[in-house]
Amino acid sequence: MTATRYLKNRDVGEARLSGTGKPDTSDSSVRMHSHLKSAEKRAGYLFIAPAVIGFLIFYLVPMVRGLAISFTDWDLISPAKFVGFANYQKLLSDQHFSHALVVTVIYVLVNITTQTIAGLGIAVLMQRISQSSFIRSLLLIPWLVPNVTIAVITLFLLDPNVGLVNHLLTMLHTEPIAFYGNPDIAIFTVALVNSWRNMGYTALLIFAGMQIVPKMIYDAAEIDGASTSRSFFSITLPLIRPILVMVVVVSMIGSFQIFDTVAVATKGGPLDSTRVIYFYIYEKAFQQGQMGYAAAMAVILLIIILVMTLVQLRLTKATESDLA
Repeated sequence: MTATRYLKNRDVGEARLSGTGKPDTSDSSVRMHSHLKSAEKRAGYLFIAPAVIGFLIFYLVPMVRGLAISFTDWDLISPAKFVGFANYQKLLSDQHFSHALVVTVIYVLVNITTQTIAGLGIAVLMQRISQSSFIRSLLLIPWLVPNVTIAVITLFLLDPNVGLVNHLLTMLHTEPIAFYGNPDIAIFTVALVNSWRNMGYTALLIFAGMQIVPKMIYDAAEIDGASTSRSFFSITLPLIRPILVMVVVVSMIGSFQIFDTVAVATKGGPLDSTRVIYFYIYEKAFQQGQMGYAAAMAVILLIIILVMTLVQLRLTKATESDLA
């Protein structure tokens, strides 16, 4: 019970005891009520201050700085030279940039689809078979391991010569597969590796959303003769839609920022098949010294992510809940 509600109930109680039927509106009561409201506001501002300060320092200021750099020609050594929209005009004819966008979109589609479906399946199993805290802890282990470590581990596991996976394939009389070395499947390998890493965390988010669905709805559906699959598609999915939308949007934003797995495992190869947009930006900025051009690509990427996020939220009606 908040301090405001406490004061209101106290005033009503005092009014009843005094027989007046009206709460005490004396100056001391009003001043105390105002003082408590001010204290609540100050406490609220104090709690959100670290998040606001962190956003300003680590997100907003670099974002504005990056936007300013995108209008310059800067090699990180000599002074920046203002060039207007030249960097953005250059993007229109840069085939490597368009290729990197296509590769990134392929990665995002594969990663989001497999990660969401796997996470949803695991969440359903947890809901129906076991809700053990130990199992939930195990699901978080891959997500807690850094992407760089995951990339190094899978680089050895999927090695065509000494990798454990290819050793098992050889035992099944199957030819070894160069998962990271084949340009036709390299980006799919990167996407599936990251899906495996994140699907446990995704499952926990969806599982948490399932807990808010009232059990009486399932009981009513069971009485009406609804099967398990019918209850899942007609009750569970519609009622956890806001959670699913949140998972997809967050996964999409994170997927567009894929970098570390590519940098460690493939370095953009083979034949540029895994050169995602973030890795291309890194190459232009820190390997080729074209910081202004790299900043322009980063701005375009920000706009693409922002537009796609708004479209997803609008189409899926994420702010509306069927539980309301």
